[in-house]
Amino acid sequence: MFPYPSGSLHMGHVRVYTISDTVARYQKMNGKNVIHPIGWDAFGLPAENAAIDRQIAPDLWTKQNISYMKTQLQKLSCSFAWDREIATCDPEYYRWTQDLFLKLYDAGLVYQKEALVNWDPVDQTVLADEQVDENGCSWRSGAKVERKLLKQWFVKTTKFAKDLLDGLDDTSLQDWRDIIKLQKHWIGECDGVSFDFKIIDDSESDKVLSLWTSRPEYIGHVKFVAVSGTHILAKKEGVKNDSETTRLVSVLENPFNKEKIPVYATSEIEFLPMTDSYVGIPDIDEQSTIFAKTHNIPYTPVPRLDSEQEIKNRQTEICAEANRLNIDGHWTSAKLRDWLISRQRYWGTPIPIVHCKKCGSQPVPRKDLPVVLPELSELSQRGGSHLAQVEGWTKTSCPQCRGPAKRETDTMDTFVDSSWYYLRYLDPRNTGEMFDKEKAMRLMPVDLYIGGKEHAVLHLYYARFIAHFLYSLGLLPEREPFKRFLVQGMVMGRTYRIKGTGGIRAGGQNLKRNKAAVKETGEPVVVSWEKMSKSKYNGVDPDEMFKTYGTDTTRLLILADVAPTSSRNWNSNTFPGILNWQKRLWLTIRDFLRHRNNLPPTTTDDQFLSHDDYMFDSRNYYVKGTTFNYVISQQLSVAVSKQQGLTNSIRKMPASIFAHSLQFERALAAQIIMLAPMAPHFASELWSGFVSAPNRHNNSSEIAWDKSVFDQTWPETDMDYNLDLICQVNGCENCVIKLARRDMERISKEEALSLALRQKRSLISAVPYPTMSDKEHEYRLSAWPGEYDR
Repeated sequence: MFPYPSGSLHMGHVRVYTISDTVARYQKMNGKNVIHPIGWDAFGLPAENAAIDRQIAPDLWTKQNISYMKTQLQKLSCSFAWDREIATCDPEYYRWTQDLFLKLYDAGLVYQKEALVNWDPVDQTVLADEQVDENGCSWRSGAKVERKLLKQWFVKTTKFAKDLLDGLDDTSLQDWRDIIKLQKHWIGECDGVSFDFKIIDDSESDKVLSLWTSRPEYIGHVKFVAVSGTHILAKKEGVKNDSETTRLVSVLENPFNKEKIPVYATSEIEFLPMTDSYVGIPDIDEQSTIFAKTHNIPYTPVPRLDSEQEIKNRQTEICAEANRLNIDGHWTSAKLRDWLISRQRYWGTPIPIVHCKKCGSQPVPRKDLPVVLPELSELSQRGGSHLAQVEGWTKTSCPQCRGPAKRETDTMDTFVDSSWYYLRYLDPRNTGEMFDKEKAMRLMPVDLYIGGKEHAVLHLYYARFIAHFLYSLGLLPEREPFKRFLVQGMVMGRTYRIKGTGGIRAGGQNLKRNKAAVKETGEPVVVSWEKMSKSKYNGVDPDEMFKTYGTDTTRLLILADVAPTSSRNWNSNTFPGILNWQKRLWLTIRDFLRHRNNLPPTTTDDQFLSHDDYMFDSRNYYVKGTTFNYVISQQLSVAVSKQQGLTNSIRKMPASIFAHSLQFERALAAQIIMLAPMAPHFASELWSGFVSAPNRHNNSSEIAWDKSVFDQTWPETDMDYNLDLICQVNGCENCVIKLARRDMERISKEEALSLALRQKRSLISAVPYPTMSDKEHEYRLSAWPGEYDR
């Protein structure tokens, strides 16, 4: 996930980009073509608010931050493809965000309507439902969200609800863990269909009401619609939601038979959770029948469909007809809402729509993109931060009649910018289209995506929707954009809060020694681990880490001890282990050079062969374990531990092995090569010492003595090294058979089963029957029927 240019890196950035760089370097060293891109999620409220506070333009503030953070990332030595760098605030980027909007518009997936929306009173803008937490607070400002009636732009994400839900069961998705559960919960069960009903008592004839029903096969028999007191139709009529009042507030037209349908604001209906409307079909639903009888709504018995197959056929017909009429007709959940993308602020992508009194709302022609933001100097003179205040910018001409018109003054939610940026990385300098289709077909989906769990129903949901949409247009090879997802844990720092008030003490200053209390007042202090933040005074400055420990040590410190997926408590007590390991590696190369330059005498053959075999075994064991944790389990902290284990094995060897052993030479080369993705500078220094040693023994192609450590072939286990063939019965490990790698790679399932059975027969025959318990006897009978009896 690309960073927001906040001004400086924090340790969370250091962690996520060290992880990604380590994986990228590993894959390059294994012969893969790697795109390891970087960009900036540069639009948004924080930059705008910070710029207003400082009385400077948001674009200037953002560019300054990008410049500084880029310098910090370069200090971190990430192998980013800087020639692919993008920034969402660049007109050459948001031109294609606007083009994406028009693609959605052309497909009938963008619409504008008056709606009750979430209003952030601090940031003075609306929020999508996904941006409001479970406490009803803004995801960004933390303010209590209010409800306002505004005309807004929406993207019809509900049309893809069933696809998005089913896509979460795609077998190509790896390691998504809790994200899948969270998205499934957010989308909900897609057990109903949404239809657009025209509001016929309104002066604006294009207004519609989207209604969901779990019985679409009976949609032609709707007799009334009920809404809660918080629904927009109830609000417009001033109807209060109380048990005493049921009021007629509107009339709809059933698109299937043109019948008029009354809409009541009422509290008599039990609405489904997180919903505020209800489709009444008396005679089918008991609640509908009771309401119709109570309020004298006429209805006739509904002809029943006799079988499940009849119901499915009728549902298919209804949905097809709704699609033909362009009135929705897609399966979705009752609670899911469309994506509200309007934002009433300046620093965002302008929505490419103009409003004409004669022609209505018209899309900006693609040849006129990008619609560029006005200079802030013009905006700041008016003392605000909304495009509606820039009269010179809002005035334009209608693309249809060429008469006077006004530009749309809302900007897009920044999640629109980040919903497709991974595709721009494929083709960042393309001036003719968003991206080249051939490149996307060849290179998508993203093999590994790294980021935080906090975007489970935000960025990840929107990005999946856009990928599904572009796939439906034939522009992508698969509908899911991210194959493997590494959920990165947060970096936590110690926070010192005064008990009762919650006030924070910077870094534990003015606290009594050996006691969690304020020196001056004696007030008790609660020490806890929280996500690093400037406001909590618990952050660690990456620049200070670089100055004190250097880049590579910082990288190793952030990778070691804790798995990438787990939150880590930042504690300097873990530092000595890494520092000591680096020191031991440095001494190892020094000793290697010393012994190769001054060859000591060899030991007796038996001793030498024993040590040489030990090096052969150690190299293979740790190469296998380290490689597995690099790429299969992605437990990079365990990969560090495995490498430390190899160092321990190497350090045990006597001088004669340093000087004369081929297997020692191979093991030391593997040690440095496997370290290179994590600590590139340090590994390069070690390698330069290693290849300068005289009296080499390995003259095969395994080690390229004249090339850098990054141009080496990744170490592999030897073909005659024994690997474990693990045999399980009902998921429980039953025996382990040692097989040489060359045999393991070509053994068939049938041969493996035969080996396992022979292994168990030999084990059973070695154990006299009377020593077995009845339970063990029964287990053997069930595990190998016939074999054990015989």
